[in-house]
Amino acid sequence: MSYMIMFRGVSRFLRTNPVSGQRSMSQSSLVGKVAIVTASTDGIGLAAAQALGKRGAHVVVSSRRQANVDKAVALLQSQSIIVTGTTCNVGKGEDREKLVQLTVDQCGGIDILVSNAAVNPFFGNILDSTEDVWDKILSVNVKSAFLLTKLVVPHMEKRGGGNIIFVSSVAGYQPMQALGPYSVSKTALLGLTKALAPELAHGNIRVNCVAPGIIKTRFSSALWQNKDVADEFKKQLSIKRIGEPEEIGGTIAFLCSDEASYITGETIAVTGGMSCRL
Repeated sequence: MSYMIMFRGVSRFLRTNPVSGQRSMSQSSLVGKVAIVTASTDGIGLAAAQALGKRGAHVVVSSRRQANVDKAVALLQSQSIIVTGTTCNVGKGEDREKLVQLTVDQCGGIDILVSNAAVNPFFGNILDSTEDVWDKILSVNVKSAFLLTKLVVPHMEKRGGGNIIFVSSVAGYQPMQALGPYSVSKTALLGLTKALAPELAHGNIRVNCVAPGIIKTRFSSALWQNKDVADEFKKQLSIKRIGEPEEIGGTIAFLCSDEASYITGETIAVTGGMSCRL
């Protein structure tokens, strides 16, 4: 059978069975799902929690400070989102275990992990960075993302599958000046995504990554609050503005939905058109 004949047959089938050619809108719903989002009281993490919560997920938010957790929980509750909050320093093993156990105890299981926590204690020439700087950055930005994944996978398997999302950065593709060690840690997350995806697919767990560009958050304020610096970045963009956290949150929610059910091992660059390649 030629491709043209096959195409005509498919087209005729879709015309006579229009519902078969469309996904039900309900498939984007996350009702009944439980989502852990780390570093989720501000910026991209909070936007991810909002996006998942607005689609019906029970979100578990966390950060290192109780006051920030309380503020985020109150905000999400005011938006009719089902939310649980706790303090968590993802760099500490006992905190990671507490986060997972609390989620299982209070929410009944885990379906989604958004690993968003990251630190950058260094700004300058990469050759001036110290061993302590590298230990801190790699421990929080890479190692803790992997170890938290190890903790949640058994709980996802009990639920019949799940989604893991790592938050990388455009700097993972194109290291930014003065952010060398941080950029390298974000490149590592691209590799971690590729390494985990085939191993977890048999358990119906999808592993994907989001690489934001310059987004208007407190964490990246040094890159966009200075007009001259921001204007230089905008020259590299097709969409001539700084991104909003909600634009990353929406991408994360999509990757966790049934509409992305055939996507795993991928990194989606949400950069306004900034070039991304390794």
